[in-house]
Amino acid sequence: MSGLINAMEGFAVIGIVIGVGYVAARMRIGGPQAQMVLNRFSFFISSPCLMFATLSQQELSTIFHSSIIVAFLSAFLVALAFFLLNRAFFHMDLANATVGCLNSMYLNSNNIGLPVATYILGNPGLVAPILVMQQALFTPIALTTLDIATSGKASAKKILTQPLHQPLLIGSLGGILVSWISSQAGTFIVPNWLFDPINMIGESAVPMILMAFGMSLHGSRPMGKDSDRSATATVVVLKNVAMPIIAFLLAYFLMGFRGTTLYGCVVLAALPCGQNVYNYAARYNVGMRFARDGILLSTMTSPIIIALVALLLG
Repeated sequence: MSGLINAMEGFAVIGIVIGVGYVAARMRIGGPQAQMVLNRFSFFISSPCLMFATLSQQELSTIFHSSIIVAFLSAFLVALAFFLLNRAFFHMDLANATVGCLNSMYLNSNNIGLPVATYILGNPGLVAPILVMQQALFTPIALTTLDIATSGKASAKKILTQPLHQPLLIGSLGGILVSWISSQAGTFIVPNWLFDPINMIGESAVPMILMAFGMSLHGSRPMGKDSDRSATATVVVLKNVAMPIIAFLLAYFLMGFRGTTLYGCVVLAALPCGQNVYNYAARYNVGMRFARDGILLSTMTSPIIIALVALLLG
């Protein structure tokens, strides 16, 4: 029970930082461009540093744990479900549909996943496979799609070179490379005078993303008249309900996981949608309200789902 309480405290911390962003926007601190500046700085600088610092210190066996198969398939299936539902009912364009797929599948593996993995599962390294999967696979695909959908241009060269323009992917792959070289050398190869500033900058990513998200709430009404309530409710159900169920079925029957590994797969699948999705939507100025509403409702309902999973499997 104490572990569950500590995890809920993690949600409270996130809510407070979002609230600070809202108050800052209400008081006009930073001016009208503050939200955009925070989003861009996090996207291009802080978040890549965070991914590098996090992954470079993880062992490769942890980064590529077999649970990544469960995380990949469950995320892929809920994204596919939203894509098909969009074709049948919502009829969003490609850019907004991409935001919807991300809302359905993208896990908040940093600022919620880390405390949940630490306090409920007892191993913060369990989020490493999710970090790799999202930053090295799903994020480049989604951002490439958004880039093409918003620019209206598509070419083989543009698609092949797009990953080179994604700071998050570069930071993630750099961290994995350092982890591998360090394992071969038997010691961490990055000197403290270089790693410490990278880590310091990376630690600013989460609060900046959360405060920018809070700023976006000022002057707007979540699930207002202009929002697509049906699509938003759909992505929240897919993310918070369908994904943990799919993860349980895959982990139990396909992978044969039991005990803490099974429990970890389901709990992590029940994490809310990550604020990164709003950061990506803001980067391309598309689907921002859709992303914001989905993240907000997912974050509000996720603690209930995680508590139920803890009671059933913990």
